Parts: sequence; structure tokens; C-alpha cells
Amino acid sequence: MDFVDRSLIYRFHQERIQMFGEGTSGALGWKSDESQKIRFEILSQIGDMSGLSVLDLGCGHGDLCGYLRKKYSDMRYAGIDQMEELLDVATARYGSIPDTTFYLGDCWSADLPNMDYVLASGLFAYKNSRTDFIFRMIDRLFASCRLGIGFNLLKNVHDPEGILVNYNPQEILDYCRRLSPKVVLREGYAEDDFTIFIYR
Repeated sequence: MDFVDRSLIYRFHQERIQMFGEGTSGALGWKSDESQKIRFEILSQIGDMSGLSVLDLGCGHGDLCGYLRKKYSDMRYAGIDQMEELLDVATARYGSIPDTTFYLGDCWSADLPNMDYVLASGLFAYKNSRTDFIFRMIDRLFASCRLGIGFNLLKNVHDPEGILVNYNPQEILDYCRRLSPKVVLREGYAEDDFTIFIYR
């Protein structure tokens, strides 16, 4: 991801922080707290994460950490985001929890730790100047996991001139099957969203 792409995403979230307030789901681009939780619930079904490590790319306020810890015990969590303003909220909310770490970094180019599960909620919602961006990022996530990856994508964006981008579920599914025969597509939980799990 180049500097212009990163700058557009940064500006998008700065504007939403001004509109909806710091620490809100609106600041992250979610329609509501409920829409965020629905996506978290689907991602949490990738497998039993008790006693395992989870890397959350584009972690925002770290709320996926809070959600997962209610379901899985002894989980080790690391979250990465490029916006310090979002990580300040994440650290305030969850930074004191044992085995929880937040990193300021570019999810697209930083060295990623190898962890059991790698998750990304909303990270790939933005348009990119590289046509192969989504496939390169799927490869990147899969290379960092020991057990599997889970990520969600948009499929019905109603603002074609905006920053958000649609993906075709079948096209993404076909690509993921090149990496592993163990691929799951989850749909039907939201009108505009789908989730992919890829397992080793």
C-alpha cells in the first residue's frame, strides 16, 4: 500500500472521529456497535482460541480483543494499527489485560509476528491503487498464521465514488483455495458483508 492510499484511509478516519467522536464505532467506519459485534461473532467462530495466540490486524480500538476474551480463556492477543489515535483508545480499554499488546504500525508492510490465528475485521474495506492488493494481503496473513486466518470483506457498497470497495465472494474464495483446500465462506449474517476462513 503506497503513501497516498494510507493517507486517504487516515483522513477518512480523522473525519469520522470528528463526526462521531473519539472511541466510537462510527469513528472506525462501522454503521453501529451492533454491526461491529455481528462481524466479531462470525470471526470468533474460526476456532477455539483458548490458550492460543491471536493477531488482530487493523485493530482500531481493540474491541475484538474484548469480545474474544469473553469467549476464550488464556488467549494471547496482539493488535496492530497505523493510527495512534485509535490505539490510544485500545490501550486505555484493554492494555492492562495480561497477554495483551498493541503495536503502532503499518499492517501492510510491518513485520508480522507468527501467531496461531490472524484476524482482520474491516482492514480490507478500502480501495487501493494496486489491483492485486487483496490477494497480496491474503498471502501475507496466511504466511503469518500457524492455524488459520479470518477476514471480512464488503460485497454491496452503495457509494462507488467513496473510499470503500466491493469484492466478489466467489473470486476471493477461488483465490483462497489456491492456498489451502480448507477454506470456509460465511455469508448471510449481514447484507453487505462476507467472511472467509483459511486453515492450514
